[in-house]
Amino acid sequence: MTIELDHSIVSARTRDASARQLAKLLGVPSGPAAAGPFYAVYVNDGLTLDFIETDEDFPVQHFCFRVSEEDFDRILGRLQAAGIDYRSNVQGPVDHQINNYLGGRLVYWNVPEGHQWEILTVSYARPPKL
Repeated sequence: MTIELDHSIVSARTRDASARQLAKLLGVPSGPAAAGPFYAVYVNDGLTLDFIETDEDFPVQHFCFRVSEEDFDRILGRLQAAGIDYRSNVQGPVDHQINNYLGGRLVYWNVPEGHQWEILTVSYARPPKL
């Protein structure tokens, strides 16, 4: 059986601006969704993040994107060019450092909405190969 995550809803105070910012950083397309009150970020051929605007309280969500070394460099460059603070650990101070955990590279950043984004080149979420 194959199961793939198709889309997820991301709550936002400023739906369009939040979606456009993420899409620009990742270098992927975005725009009004085909259905519903969403602004979509087309992460890849199999995953869409549908941003929805709300004034209600919502929990902070964490999204991690596994990227190639080349894409990591491009996304990090966009973060730096946009003046967005980032850090090497999931919690802690902004240090503008890259974490080299498991031989890959990763960074985290938060947006005004509160959500936390992460890019990495080597997944630590996969079970170890025996």
